[in-house]
Amino acid sequence: MSYDLYIGDYAYSSWSLRGWLLVHRFGLNARNIMIPFSKQDVAEQMADIGTARTVPTLVCNDGAVVSESAAIAEELAVRHPDAGIWPSDPKARATARTLLAEMASGFTALRGDCPMSLRVCYSDAAPSGAVLADLARLEEIWSNARAQRTSDGPWLLGEYSAADAFFAPVAGRIAGYSLPVGADAAAYVAAHLADPAFRRWRAMGLVHGPDLPWYRKDYPQSDWPGPTPRAAKAVEAETSENDKCPYSGKTPTQFMEMDGRTFGFCNPFCRDKTVADPEAWPAFMALV
Repeated sequence: MSYDLYIGDYAYSSWSLRGWLLVHRFGLNARNIMIPFSKQDVAEQMADIGTARTVPTLVCNDGAVVSESAAIAEELAVRHPDAGIWPSDPKARATARTLLAEMASGFTALRGDCPMSLRVCYSDAAPSGAVLADLARLEEIWSNARAQRTSDGPWLLGEYSAADAFFAPVAGRIAGYSLPVGADAAAYVAAHLADPAFRRWRAMGLVHGPDLPWYRKDYPQSDWPGPTPRAAKAVEAETSENDKCPYSGKTPTQFMEMDGRTFGFCNPFCRDKTVADPEAWPAFMALV
């Protein structure tokens, strides 16, 4: 079963990241359709998609249109009961659903003052009292969840679940604005930053679309705190050691160099997202 997934800009759309993770983190298939925030109103761009007016929106192959990330989580869990979107343990599942619901409706100060912007990291965002209160609440519910986890691992309830997908943009905000949290919460944030799926999304955000000035903040900047990407660069070349793009299987026309080796891709986006973080892409690393 495959889907069409309508998403906003990789660098800025926190809700789209949630929807994308609900598909791609659990091994499902979807064609990503970009609704650029730099163009006309999102609702106008989606006027011909049923009653959908927001991103993400999932269109199923039977014609069902599912908007809102929480609804996407529930629908995918029903259609793919073995994907692991929710924990199998009833108590852990109830906790995960509660966490997701609070994230969907709460933390308005954090979301308003610190919009997701994955291209920059601010070293001092001078968080308000309301943001600090949101952070304290996050630490409380994360700690409570981890006390109930059913297996070892960095995620809230042991194995990665829809609850973790919903908190991935929060981790990006905490990292991107250098917000103060305790050691346990910082470890949970670090797990998201190191997660290959999150790294793939951020790599796409680094190279796709323009910088949107209304997300910019006048704070001092520092380096992104996640894993340092392996060094690579785009190059002019005529041949590469691979004769097919690792993503599309098409003939390479764009090239990158890493460790003195030249690899080819079918278009600039395939090349550039790989240059941004080569080790995030299993299909490329299989060539390496």
